[in-house]
Amino acid sequence: MNPLRILMTLALAGLCAWCAAALAAAAPGVGSLAPDFALPAARGGNVRLSEYRGSVVALSFWSSQCGQCAAQLTALAEQQQTYGSAGLVTIAVSVDSNLGKARDFALAHAGAVPLLLDAKRDVGRNYAVARLPTTVLIDRRGRIRQIYSDYRRTDNSYISQLRALLDDVNSTAAPIY
Repeated sequence: MNPLRILMTLALAGLCAWCAAALAAAAPGVGSLAPDFALPAARGGNVRLSEYRGSVVALSFWSSQCGQCAAQLTALAEQQQTYGSAGLVTIAVSVDSNLGKARDFALAHAGAVPLLLDAKRDVGRNYAVARLPTTVLIDRRGRIRQIYSDYRRTDNSYISQLRALLDDVNSTAAPIY
């Protein structure tokens, strides 16, 4: 192999590794402020995350191509009905590349949870969603408290964490997002 080509390959590999590290460092993690956004709902008007200051937010990312997403959206609607009176707000954001399929899927699965359409997929990128479905639990102050990838209906740790956030009366002061 040509020495110049080897040098260029190594330089590009280093640049790609640097870019991946920079993106990972920029992605919000547990303890960070949840990035705000505003998106249109499949039914209804726009939804802005910051409108739910003082509430615990379960932010779920889905796609019409995801086999587990329909089951998770049903479980999220049940969760919203069970814990909504305790201060839970559940929001689901599409990361579909095909807006038409996303809208059709959202209309077919409409329920107690607003299904938002992110045509540019910016919100999914801002939250560094790599697997579907992904759910981000956000406390009353706007901080990410847990990130769950995949859907496991029997995962008791998720419900335990959700209840702990809903019971945390100290996190209601001074929302910061």
